[in-house]
Amino acid sequence: MLGILAILLVTIYMAFLFPIFKKKKQEDRITGHTAVQVKKLWGIAQASMRERKPLRAEKALLAILKVDEKNAAAYNRLGILYAKGQKFEEAIECFEIAQSLDNNASSLHNVGLIYYEIGEYEKSAMAFKQALEIENDLPSRYIALAKAEEKMGNRKAAIEALESAFKLDHSISTLRQILAIHTAAEDTEAINETNARIEAQAVENAKKKQLERRRMMRRAVQKPRMTKAAQQARRQAKQLAATKRRKIQ
Repeated sequence: MLGILAILLVTIYMAFLFPIFKKKKQEDRITGHTAVQVKKLWGIAQASMRERKPLRAEKALLAILKVDEKNAAAYNRLGILYAKGQKFEEAIECFEIAQSLDNNASSLHNVGLIYYEIGEYEKSAMAFKQALEIENDLPSRYIALAKAEEKMGNRKAAIEALESAFKLDHSISTLRQILAIHTAAEDTEAINETNARIEAQAVENAKKKQLERRRMMRRAVQKPRMTKAAQQARRQAKQLAATKRRKIQ
């Protein structure tokens, strides 16, 4: 009876469980091999982009997508490559696929930049707004939105976006962009107010730089930290002194 039961269990294992385990083992092996292949191709793509060899970089990125069709980073990098080559339709397609695979603010921002480049300012602004819904702590996203809004003649919306950027970076450059919009509109009151803000920010920046210089000077005059060699020598001296004390006792 036990012999029949053992044979039955082996039969069930060979018929059902063994193929599952074998398939899983093969999938693990393929996954590992794919990871190595993708890593190698990434290296080729990055080196090619640094060396300004776009065709070679494109081939490497397409090869990555052939073995890993859901690689959002590869689509994003390919979109950047196409954008640099002014292949804007292909770039937008790549960024949109990347965003669908990974809800990423960078992909949406890149789409917005391409639409801005080809004069589709409404679509550009929409993409920047979607990017800001995901990630709203980068001044550059608000500045990009402001440019698109300004192109559409939405002066108020452009200034609001720039004010959001200024809250994050306190940059005089951002204030100067606000000033440029007021100047174009010949709004004298707003021009005077913005000029006053620029002067105040310049004073504040100068104070910050002065404080930073003082901190650096204080650090410079502080007693230098012991080197590793000096620390080791000090430990050895302490150990030797302790050994001598034990011998004297």
